[in-house]
Amino acid sequence: MFMGTYEHGLDAKGRVIVPAKLREGLGESFVVTLGLDGCLFAYPMEEWEGFIDKLKGLPGNKEGRKLQRHFMANAALCEVDKQGRTLIPAKLREAAGLTKDIIFVGVLSKIEIWSKEIYEANDDFDEIDDIADHMSEFGLSF
Repeated sequence: MFMGTYEHGLDAKGRVIVPAKLREGLGESFVVTLGLDGCLFAYPMEEWEGFIDKLKGLPGNKEGRKLQRHFMANAALCEVDKQGRTLIPAKLREAAGLTKDIIFVGVLSKIEIWSKEIYEANDDFDEIDDIADHMSEFGLSF
């Protein structure tokens, strides 16, 4: 399980240090793909395989095909080097607006990778109480 928020800088070659507390759970190789809300998702291989199974189970309608295409066409295998860095492919860096300051957010079975600027613009917890109230229908209560 991933949790916590970590900030690191992107170097000139597009590499970033994967936070040590997240690195262990990711393993030496993992998958990064376009996420939602303007971030990237990083999955350990085992979680990625489970996610693929869920994508395979989507209906063959237009929405299902678009979601499959969104995640699969933009997926890249990444590896951690001896210094704990990974190279995020240029296409993914560009899509997520990653330029300098990177925020890693552990979110249960995956990691979100954000541009600091975009993360701070989306990090709005003003309506979290209303959101939490609506989650009771899914069995989540506080």
